[in-house]
Amino acid sequence: MSKKLIAVAFGVIFAVSLAVSPGANAADNPFIKSGYAKFIQGDYRGAIADYDRAIELNPDYAEIYFLRGGAKSGLGDHDGAIADFDRAIELNPDYAEIYFLRGGAKSGLGDHDGAIADFDRAIELDPDFAGFYFLRGGAKDDLDEYYGAIADYSRAIELDPDYADAYNNRGGAKHNLGDHDGAIADFDRAIELKSDYAAAYYNRGVAKDDLDDYYGAIADYSRAIELKPDYAYAYNNRGSTKSDLGDNYGAIADYSRAIELDPDYANAYYNRGVAKSELGDHDGAEADRKRAIELDPALKRLAD
Repeated sequence: MSKKLIAVAFGVIFAVSLAVSPGANAADNPFIKSGYAKFIQGDYRGAIADYDRAIELNPDYAEIYFLRGGAKSGLGDHDGAIADFDRAIELNPDYAEIYFLRGGAKSGLGDHDGAIADFDRAIELDPDFAGFYFLRGGAKDDLDEYYGAIADYSRAIELDPDYADAYNNRGGAKHNLGDHDGAIADFDRAIELKSDYAAAYYNRGVAKDDLDDYYGAIADYSRAIELKPDYAYAYNNRGSTKSDLGDNYGAIADYSRAIELDPDYANAYYNRGVAKSELGDHDGAEADRKRAIELDPALKRLAD
C-alpha cells in the first residue's frame, strides 16, 4: 500500500524563464518579443517558431537560445532544450540562469549528477538566488542524498523565508530520513504560507499516516482532494488509511475513484484487491491483483 510523497520541482524553472524578458538587443528583432509573448501565454510551439526566425536574424544572441530552450522544456523536449542551452553557454558562459535551466532539463532526463554540476555553476555565478539551491536540493533528493537536499532547501529558505515549495520539499526529505515530526512541521509551514497547497496537505497526510495518526491523515488527504479533485494519489492513500481503520467499503470507493482518474494506477488496483479480499469478494480481488501485476510486475512479490 505504497504512499509516495510529492515533491515540487520544475515550476521554479518556468518562473525563471518568465522573469527573463527580452533584453535591449531584442529591439531590432521583432520575433524575440513575439516569441516571448507566446511563451508567457503557454504557446510553446508558437514561441519556438518565432525563436527560430529570431535566430535567423541574430544567430549569435545567447538569450534567444535560452528562451527557445525554455519553450522546448515546456513541451518536454529536454534533449532539444539542452542543445539550445549548450549553444547559449557557448555564446555567454557567465549566464547563471542558462546553467540553471540546463540543469532542470538534465533532471528531466534523469541525469541528476549532470544537473547538480549545472546548479553548482549557477550558484557560483549567483550565490544569492534561492531557486538555484531549491533545484539542486531536488536533484539530490532524486539521488537519495537527503541530508544534502535538506541543506540546500534550508539555504533556499534562508534566502527566501516565504518559500513554501522549499518547506514542502524539505519536509519530504526529512520524512524519507524518518523524521516525521520534523516533516510535519515543514508541511505545516508550507500550508501557512500557501493555504491552498494540495501537495503539502497530501504530504502531511503521509507523515501522519506513518505516525499512526489515521484520522489526521484522512483529514489531510480529504483537504488535498477538495483543493485538487483529480488527485489520484490522495484517493489511493485515503483508501489505504480507511482500510487501516477497518472501513474496507470506504477504501474500495476511494481506490475505484483513483483508478477512474488514472486507469494505469497499479497500486490502486492492488490495494482494492486487498480490500475486496477482506470483504470476501475473492473473484474481484483476483481480477484486481492480476491487473495490478500487468501494470507493475514488481507487485507480484507482494501478492505471492
